[in-house]
Amino acid sequence: MKKILLAVVLLMAVSATSFAQGVDKTTKEATYIMDDEGNLIETTSPVMEFDIESHDFGNLEEGPKAEHIFAFKNIGKEPLILSNVKASCGCTTPEWPKEPIMPGEESEIKVVYNTKNRVGPFTKSITITSNAYTPTKRIFIKGKVDKAVKESTSPVKKPSIVNQK
Repeated sequence: MKKILLAVVLLMAVSATSFAQGVDKTTKEATYIMDDEGNLIETTSPVMEFDIESHDFGNLEEGPKAEHIFAFKNIGKEPLILSNVKASCGCTTPEWPKEPIMPGEESEIKVVYNTKNRVGPFTKSITITSNAYTPTKRIFIKGKVDKAVKESTSPVKKPSIVNQK
């Protein structure tokens, strides 16, 4: 009888140990996102969520720089690290956070477009490379630069006092 009781206690101890090992207390809750085909995806990776992904400056006057701030949030469960943010041409300059964006935190990418000597419509992309679930993301700026109206710099001829009547 003692052997049976000992066997039952031992079996219960092994079961409790196995159950405790099966429960992973470090398991993180997942984030659910929609892929391009509309399927629901479960992930614990960082996820960038932008307020807007495209900004239209409308009509700009040639000369001054135009800037826009793209706000985003890490809705994932891991820290988000932006490894590179690159514009499609040298007329556009992005500024981005170099430190990790923790889950639930918001941050921003500032984009500056130089209108000098760039008359006409434009569309520029900014490519973001990160450790997010979607490692490459693009945001866009567009608008139209109107030629600056130049004031006349030629000297104004004063009337001669000789020809006055």
